[in-house]
Amino acid sequence: MHLFYQPDLAAPHPRTLREESSPVIGPVIGPAIGPVIGGRRPSADRTGAVFLSEEESRHGVRVLRLQAGAVVTVVDGKGGWYQCEVTRPDARRCELRVLNEQQDYGRRPYRIHVAIAPTKNADRMEWFVEKSVELGVDEISFPIGDHSERRVFKTDRLEKIAIGAMKQSRRALLPLMHGPESFSSFIGHPRTDQLFIAYVDENAPRDQRSRLSSVAEPKGSYCVLIGPEGDFSAPEIKAAVEAGFRPVSLGESRLRTETAGLVACHLLHVIHYTP
Repeated sequence: MHLFYQPDLAAPHPRTLREESSPVIGPVIGPAIGPVIGGRRPSADRTGAVFLSEEESRHGVRVLRLQAGAVVTVVDGKGGWYQCEVTRPDARRCELRVLNEQQDYGRRPYRIHVAIAPTKNADRMEWFVEKSVELGVDEISFPIGDHSERRVFKTDRLEKIAIGAMKQSRRALLPLMHGPESFSSFIGHPRTDQLFIAYVDENAPRDQRSRLSSVAEPKGSYCVLIGPEGDFSAPEIKAAVEAGFRPVSLGESRLRTETAGLVACHLLHVIHYTP
């Protein structure tokens, strides 16, 4: 569990509430101003009480000075948005009571999966993860290609960055994040998505280049491949096309890897908001 405090923002009114027999579900209350706690669904005991992790309990009680009766918002990273009341502000195991909840908070009728080759500079991948989560990405993969300069890295720090970005953007959905795998292994997975590879044949006339924003069908499940600094190799492009990935353009500019990943994510959102 992780704690985030933004006193000038109020938790939204739940649009729907699940009516269940569980004692943790209480009456609807007004908007609450308080911390947002995220990362995992709160663990509950048999009485219906839920508890923060030791790390978040310590931060909430000793740093934010949460007192009994304080209202906090808990997100589980799976679309669950919970308004809770602090019942026992223990710095080792802070106890909460769920007042109300909304499931599928912020869920969209489409899904975005960005498969991006890791950059040599780890900071640039961290920037991509943070910003794509803020925009709204559902899944991130890291295929290692022929021209990839970084072939080994851990996703632990990226997962923490993703949690922070989820809370910063007031989201309740944490993207599924995969560890690095070979390019051939990645494209070999069976998929039902609309598949795209960000690649443009420089010799092709501009009017014959497919733009992602034009060929992606609304309300779909998308997977977009983004190449490394040295781009995809010719054999990789051929293999991807044979696997069903359609070459697309992201625009007129030549983009860095992490920028291309963010632009692809943004374009897929835009087609759902353009009349």
